[in-house]
Amino acid sequence: MQHSQTWPEAPSPTPAPLRLLVADDNPVVRAGLTALLSGREDTTVVAEATNGREAYDAALRYRPDVILLDVRMPGVDGISALPHLVRLAPVMMLTYSHETETVREALRLGAGGYLVHGEFTTEQLLRAVRDVREGRPHVTPGAAKALLSELHANAPARGGPQMPDFLREDPPLSLSQLQSPVGQSFRSRFRLSTREAEIMDLIASGMTNQQIAAACFISEKTVKNHINRIFAKLQSTTRSQAAAKWLGVA
Repeated sequence: MQHSQTWPEAPSPTPAPLRLLVADDNPVVRAGLTALLSGREDTTVVAEATNGREAYDAALRYRPDVILLDVRMPGVDGISALPHLVRLAPVMMLTYSHETETVREALRLGAGGYLVHGEFTTEQLLRAVRDVREGRPHVTPGAAKALLSELHANAPARGGPQMPDFLREDPPLSLSQLQSPVGQSFRSRFRLSTREAEIMDLIASGMTNQQIAAACFISEKTVKNHINRIFAKLQSTTRSQAAAKWLGVA
């Protein structure tokens, strides 16, 4: 009597990691994002860029699956480069800028998502990258608030505001998802005061003490005192280390 032999099923192949291009002129942000997204099973950074021109050249050369793009960069900025980059790969804005006009223009020009630094965790960033690759939009609370405020300001007298096209995507983003205070909860653990948080934002954006003093209308000595308290709360010894923690890319 013959017995049929059962062969073990071959393991399903592990999908190749998403290949990412990081474009940001801030070296702390670039290094942090590259460290977070490289060497994983599901994502890897294949190239970095410091402005829109470099991003376009790198996208042509490396053909990434998703481009992470800052708004404000020297030379060719993110918004100027965006219409050219979306022809090469899905683009997710990953930036500090959440001005209404900037968010609206980025989405109008084809960005598949808009994430504001400090408003997402590592896992949320990874999920957003995967979703943008599949055509599902992601918007963090700061960007969503900018859009909602514009909708309210431009709402017609009758009929209410019109929903933007990107919110009609399938599956749609819920308002609870848009408005959840991710950034607030993420940063609240540092227990910075309102002024300290403002100064930390300026540090992370690359400003010097002198520039911060001018922007906040305070003396450089006061800036240094704030920074000493900020470093203590963030358990950091350098501006780069503090910025990386504050941006969630440490």
